[in-house]
Amino acid sequence: MARISGVDLPKNKKIEISLRYIFGIGPSIATAIIKTAGVRTNILTKELSEDEIVRLRDAISNYRVEGDLKRDVAQNIRRLKEIGCYKGSRHRKSLPVRGQRTHTNARTKKGKRVAVAGKKKVTK
Repeated sequence: MARISGVDLPKNKKIEISLRYIFGIGPSIATAIIKTAGVRTNILTKELSEDEIVRLRDAISNYRVEGDLKRDVAQNIRRLKEIGCYKGSRHRKSLPVRGQRTHTNARTKKGKRVAVAGKKKVTK
C-alpha cells in the first residue's frame, strides 16, 4: 500500500484517481504530478514500484497539500473574522459566505430546524 503525504492510497484504483484522496489534489493537479513524475497514467496503485512512489512524493512536495493547506485555509478564515469584514461575520454566525439565499435553503450550514411557538388564540 502506497502512503504519500500521510494518506494511504487505495490499492485497486488507477494512480490518477488514487492521488485525489490527498487533500488539495484534484483532477488537473493529479495529471500534472503524474506527468512530472514520469509514471504511466493507467497503472494501478498496487503495481507501483518503490522508485515510482519516491518520484511521486518528490513531485507532490512542490504543492501545498494536507496539513499545510488546511492550516492556511484556517488562518485565512481566522484573519477574516479578526478584521471584522462581511465574510468573517458570516463565518462567525455559521451562515453561507458566498451570497447564497438563506430564507429557505442553507440547512446544512444553519443546522436542524428549530420550531417557533405560534401565538395563542384568546378564548372567551
